[in-house]
Amino acid sequence: MQLGLVGLGKMGFNMRERLRTGGHEVVGYDPRPEVSDVASLADLAGALEAPRVVWVMVPSGTVTHQTIVELADVLGAGDLVIDGGNSRYTEDGPHAKLLADKGINFIDAGVSGGVWGLKEGYGLMVGGSDTDVARAMPIFDTLRPAGDVADGFVHAGPVGAGHYAKMVHNGIEYGLMHAYAEGYELLSAEELITDPQAVIQAWTNGTVVRSWLQQLLAKALKEDPGFAAISGYTEDSGEGRWTVEEAISHRVPMPVIAASLFARFASRQEDSPTMKAVSALRNQFGGHAVHRISESG
Repeated sequence: MQLGLVGLGKMGFNMRERLRTGGHEVVGYDPRPEVSDVASLADLAGALEAPRVVWVMVPSGTVTHQTIVELADVLGAGDLVIDGGNSRYTEDGPHAKLLADKGINFIDAGVSGGVWGLKEGYGLMVGGSDTDVARAMPIFDTLRPAGDVADGFVHAGPVGAGHYAKMVHNGIEYGLMHAYAEGYELLSAEELITDPQAVIQAWTNGTVVRSWLQQLLAKALKEDPGFAAISGYTEDSGEGRWTVEEAISHRVPMPVIAASLFARFASRQEDSPTMKAVSALRNQFGGHAVHRISESG
């Protein structure tokens, strides 16, 4: 199948390779000429035979919106655009309408797999019409992991459902990662445990907490014992915030995911104003000692 792929970053580049290995003809566009097959989106459209399918794999937000607006101008009726980035699901409806006004169809696709997707395949969650999803199924079949379709691909519902499912997926990911990280810290704090990495490595088979994320933690600790080479500063890409906002909207209690999101915020503070206030209050009401910053620094 022929496909245009916009965005050849860490995931897009590997997706192009996996699709080509699977027998598809992929024309890729990226602003970086060293990785791009064509010079512009207009050239991308010109290199594809109508009706065309174009997969957008660029950063969410403004960049995705601008890309879809430009594609609406260079594509035509009967073409199909797939947004495979981490767009917020609320943006999918407006994008679908913008394209539909030109007769262009739209699918939103949540994609999981990261840098490992080239070899292992990508978990896919898509939203759109039955007809559009069926049309793109050869692409999805090549990108998804080997095995039963239902174990790596889901048509989650109409437009917006794919990105909603991916949002919840990433919210869960926040909570899982933080639970493993807390467990690692406790193992490291106990002198009875002589090798925390070995303990986590031993969990990779036969235990109820084994998972790919747990395996990656064991791998990371083996490569950098004690994480001496990195700081604890942790960004969030948006999906965790959106998940918590949706939980509030639907009145769904989500304390674990919310706590893991707030922990990421705390990781960016060199010295927490909240904890300074707690220390000051303990001193005020109970006379408890405080650790003061020296005059010299």
